Amino acid sequence: MRTWHLNEIPTPDGSRSPVVLETADDARAVLIGLEPGQELGDHQVKERAWLVVLDGTVRIDCGGETVDAPSGTMATFAPDEMHSVAAADGAARILLFLAPWPGDGHYRGEEKSL
Repeated sequence: MRTWHLNEIPTPDGSRSPVVLETADDARAVLIGLEPGQELGDHQVKERAWLVVLDGTVRIDCGGETVDAPSGTMATFAPDEMHSVAAADGAARILLFLAPWPGDGHYRGEEKSL
């Protein structure tokens, strides 16, 4: 068993310093801090993504829908689904789960290592 105290793990540069907590069994867990005003602009990933808001509130834009998601909210995105996530009213912390890791096409032009 491994455990993490997610609110104690430093993310000193906010979205510029994501912390990969673990990569195992075809999945990845990533902790991201968002400083006030920071965002993960429009993007998509090759994996299915689950986002859990740990602290603060984030604004999620996806498919023409906007949701203000406070602590305790979970959202999911299909592979290649365009979305953005922004700190809504101050700092926030999110936990991402990506699976399968890496998703088909994640490594552009490269073969994934076994």
